[in-house]
Amino acid sequence: MLPVAPFNFDLTTGIFSHDDNDIATSKDGRYSRVIRVNDKLILVQMKSTGTVDKPKLLVELKSDRRITDAEKKQIRKIIRSMFNLDLDLERFYAETSKDKTLARIANQLRGLKTPTTENVFEALISSIVEQQISLNVARHLEHNIVKAFGDALRTSDRILWAFPTPRRLASATIKRLRKLGLSQRKAEYIQNIARLVADGKLDLEKLSTENVDEIVRRLDQIRGIGLWTAELTMLRGMRKFEVMPADDLGLRRVIAHYYCCNRRISSEEARKIGEKWGRWKGLASFYLIVADLMGIGT
Repeated sequence: MLPVAPFNFDLTTGIFSHDDNDIATSKDGRYSRVIRVNDKLILVQMKSTGTVDKPKLLVELKSDRRITDAEKKQIRKIIRSMFNLDLDLERFYAETSKDKTLARIANQLRGLKTPTTENVFEALISSIVEQQISLNVARHLEHNIVKAFGDALRTSDRILWAFPTPRRLASATIKRLRKLGLSQRKAEYIQNIARLVADGKLDLEKLSTENVDEIVRRLDQIRGIGLWTAELTMLRGMRKFEVMPADDLGLRRVIAHYYCCNRRISSEEARKIGEKWGRWKGLASFYLIVADLMGIGT
């Protein structure tokens, strides 16, 4: 598989990996996770056989059932989407190069591609979980949900879990969701959204083809979804790189660190700073967050 250059496999898959090795791992140059195709769980294992500027990936597929040629083709399409392998980062670098701070960070993170969830439903549920709590706590809760309602693929030496389907989460009781650590309201939001998707009343994949304003308008009509959740879902699950979730406290802190001498800033100030990144606001925000996590200085 040939990604559009540049592509830093190790850096990108490191961002994709989970604290819980039963969900997704990046270890010894190999990335592993389970992907669902036609209700079949398939273990995807990837490693780089190229370079950042001449990237090439070796992809191995395993399952406890026969994988058809059509499913192999679909898996490769999902991988290209999840890792944004067709994204031309050179255009992003060129169009934001006047911002010296971002350009310096981009140079050190060259080839980093932002992760996209396997489907929009996963992005939306994860965004609901992460509302008003720390990322570490949110990840713990997300892992609880995956292991309580997801499906497991057993290999010779381990068990790997896939994100729950809308139907499985729709059947979850509020009581059981609460036992996983979710608040009453979040449990209700998740159950309701899962039911809307499972019943065909909410087509998130189709919605992702609409413009940003229409997506926000439609999602805002659903209980539990506000602007922050909608923007995070668009960025994570729909590849809307022009969207920046400026209401996020963590993102505002990072922007303030790199552009405002660590002064506390409002979402309006963050959005104003983001205007210089044009259609790449979301991707630029991702680069800043990763730079902060890696301790890349100003």
